[in-house]
Amino acid sequence: MRDLALVSNEKRYSGKYVATRSFKNKKVIACGADPLKVYERAKRLGVREPVLLYIPEKDEVLIY
Repeated sequence: MRDLALVSNEKRYSGKYVATRSFKNKKVIACGADPLKVYERAKRLGVREPVLLYIPEKDEVLIY
């Protein structure tokens, strides 16, 4: 996977989970539909505590 910044590629990650190195570093380490697989891939790539985010699709409503 190419190293892409989350902020400049939101359409690419729409509807997926992404892992970044930290909340400040928006460089995407791994992405996919399964959050556990994304987290585990980031760990295998050497990130000790990856930050996992869900990027909602356009007009998707999330209720927490």
